[in-house]
Amino acid sequence: MSRTTDRRVDPEGSPRAVVVDDSPFMRGLIADLLTDGGVSVVGEAGDGAEAVRVVARERPDVVTMDVEMPGMNGIEAVERIMAETPTPVLMLSAYTDEGASVTFEALERGAIDFFAKPGGEISTGVSQQADRLVKAVRSVADADLDAVVRDGTESMAGTVDTADTTNTATPRATRNAEEPLTVVIGASTGGPNAVERVMSALPAMDCRVLIVQHMPEAFTARFAARLDAASAYDVSEATDGARVGSGEAVVARGGTHMEVTGYRAGRLRIGLEADDSLPVAPAVDVTMRSAAETIDDPLVGVILTGMGSDGAAGIRAMADAGARTLAQSEETCVIYGMPKRAVETGAVDEVRDLDGVAEAIVGGGA
Repeated sequence: MSRTTDRRVDPEGSPRAVVVDDSPFMRGLIADLLTDGGVSVVGEAGDGAEAVRVVARERPDVVTMDVEMPGMNGIEAVERIMAETPTPVLMLSAYTDEGASVTFEALERGAIDFFAKPGGEISTGVSQQADRLVKAVRSVADADLDAVVRDGTESMAGTVDTADTTNTATPRATRNAEEPLTVVIGASTGGPNAVERVMSALPAMDCRVLIVQHMPEAFTARFAARLDAASAYDVSEATDGARVGSGEAVVARGGTHMEVTGYRAGRLRIGLEADDSLPVAPAVDVTMRSAAETIDDPLVGVILTGMGSDGAAGIRAMADAGARTLAQSEETCVIYGMPKRAVETGAVDEVRDLDGVAEAIVGGGA
């Protein structure tokens, strides 16, 4: 856990949380769910300005932050908290396209991750997903804030306005490759910003990119649009039966697994499968294994920041198939979970700081 701020760790090791929501009922509900899950709730706030004050006073390990609130909203509050009392923040986002848009803005401002509120009756939906909420809060509480602060400081100047989702990225010099290259990138907590950094630095070349980010379905189309605007690649959300050619990238749709079902003449065929038997969907392991089994041209597997072990089996399969394999360094990860598990398999060729991943993908220096 980062020591960017002097956070007061609970004597029993339980994360200490501040709950922010303009609805007293929702604050009480979320606080009860977290308490039942072993998270200590040490403060509550009904708007962004109050949240800034409570966080400064309580020095919690994590904040759950609603987006839409009167006065100072959640996005402004995140920016203030990160500037004044840096603390890991989990956004509670509406399960809508508009909710996705503001959520990504909050991630740009320094939020670590988000929990998608289901549609319909909010209280019922959150209660049904209490375990997932508690898991998300615990994961965010473990984030390395030093990596988050570094990432935000280095990337703000290059933030892309995604109101217009057409590809307006500055053209990069095209690099020639002797053979078609396929890249599979997997990420979870902290991944949206990390994936965007890698894609924005990846030069145009004879390459196709498959991106698996742990993310709900309502958010993956918007994420693809952001990557499309930020990179030299034509990026879209994956669809069943889609073909992916040179200069194109697809983002796995939330709630489904993305498989490579065919490969011919430098073009991939993508299949989507709904399977809730795995802990996460989409799963990095599914995509990497299918790529390893199907593609006979050069392959690169990349594991970026995230909690858990998804991707470890996939990176092993890719290495066994002759692929080059990369993992993000612990020093630049928001959560050093997935990369750590991948490295522990012994199948990772290189460990790179985030800003060196794109160079390593195209085979640049050690």
